[in-house]
Amino acid sequence: MILLDFEEQIGELLEQLEKLREVEATAEIDMTGSISEIEEKIKKKRKEIYSNLTPWQRVQVSRHPERPYTLSYIEAITGGDFIELHGDRHVKDDKAMITGFGTIDGKTVMFIGQQKGANTKMRSYRNFGMANPEGYRKALRAMKLAEKFNKPIVTFLDTPGAACGLEAEERGQGEAIARNIFEMLNLKVPVICIVIGEGASGGALGIGVGDRVLMLENTWYSVISPESCSSILWRSWDFKVQAADALNLTAENMYDQKLIDRIIDEPLGGAHTNPEKTFETVKNVIIEELEKLGKLDPVKRMELRRDKFLNMGVYNEG
Repeated sequence: MILLDFEEQIGELLEQLEKLREVEATAEIDMTGSISEIEEKIKKKRKEIYSNLTPWQRVQVSRHPERPYTLSYIEAITGGDFIELHGDRHVKDDKAMITGFGTIDGKTVMFIGQQKGANTKMRSYRNFGMANPEGYRKALRAMKLAEKFNKPIVTFLDTPGAACGLEAEERGQGEAIARNIFEMLNLKVPVICIVIGEGASGGALGIGVGDRVLMLENTWYSVISPESCSSILWRSWDFKVQAADALNLTAENMYDQKLIDRIIDEPLGGAHTNPEKTFETVKNVIIEELEKLGKLDPVKRMELRRDKFLNMGVYNEG
């Protein structure tokens, strides 16, 4: 298991636990009592650390290399009953954006999400989850297809931002994201958006407009990453911790400001410590939310969605 810098004390306890297990296996000595004691200490230490995480530490957890990504969620939630759709029918198939139909308890759902990749080779293949314009156009094509067949949409947000290269700008990155935002406000089917890792800037917002916007406990959602904010304001990445504090980017911050609708609990220590439990929790939340949204009249649902987003940031001057 890869440990983050603030988990050093947990690492020491894990080393002790490993040594006890080695002794038990090689010397055939019953170490059950000692092992249980260390396991309890690890649990208490994790609870102590994770109940007092700073915004920057939340950002670190959201980027943990062992944290499950979009395809892992889709595979677990659908039980493998997923048919991926490729291409935007204009340029190419963007590997950073996943789209396709899957089933949840026998009900068909359109899944859309950013995929980072679990290792160096796959991260390069997936462009680190940073979609190009064709990725957002592929997502929109999938949304329209879901609307045509009256199927709900679930999106998974996990990106450090949209691709920002010269070619992406030449092909209309800004227009593609803006078009998605406009079209998502007017979709006639239920839309649930879930931040499962990083929710950075327009890259996340391009598939982030829904009836219900949810965030996993150890994720972040902001107009800019702490590092980029630091480099703009202080001309250095050294102030990323202060930037994370100032950006109010955690799930709790977003919920308090009424910018999201719900926070999904993660296992103690983060989603990567128990992916199966995380998948089950997310699946149950999706089923629950879709059931609620399915009871609403489509026109009323669209009105509520528009009102929610159009009222964000509105204020009156005295």
